[in-house]
Amino acid sequence: MENDMRKTTALLVSLAVSAAVCAITTPAQIAGAQDASAQAAYRDIEQTLGLVPGFFKQFPESGIAGAWAEFKSVQLNPKTKLDGKTKELIGLAVSAQIPCLYCIYFHTAAAKANGATDEEVREAVAMAAISRHWSTVLNGMQIDLAAFKQETDTVLRMAAEKAKTVGKSAR
Repeated sequence: MENDMRKTTALLVSLAVSAAVCAITTPAQIAGAQDASAQAAYRDIEQTLGLVPGFFKQFPESGIAGAWAEFKSVQLNPKTKLDGKTKELIGLAVSAQIPCLYCIYFHTAAAKANGATDEEVREAVAMAAISRHWSTVLNGMQIDLAAFKQETDTVLRMAAEKAKTVGKSAR
């Protein structure tokens, strides 16, 4: 009972502190901060892309700074683990399955701008279709997940062993 009382007291103190902080920060201050961060995001978008595309302008101002930060730090960042072409081919494959015509157009053009060939674009879309097909089969037939994982691990181990054997015989 004493432990429950301490938890309740701690919760009430936390709520009181949160309420006090919120009372100090007025809606006008929040709106002003959001407006300033939105304007900074629009400036950065224009500096980075040359213009602010309409879809960024249509995004709620309260979230544009975060949305742009995500877009820029992952998709446009050349220092991540995936190169631009790979990112855009993944984006295309996902877009084809959603489906999103806007995204398909963008990711196809961006993949090609990052060096993807027409064949690589077709292969990315085919991989998306294959993944969707087998996802339908596996889920629809309610294949046991543990058994599937075990079989997959076995197949991959055997393929690696076979590749080592083939590599030795080629020498």
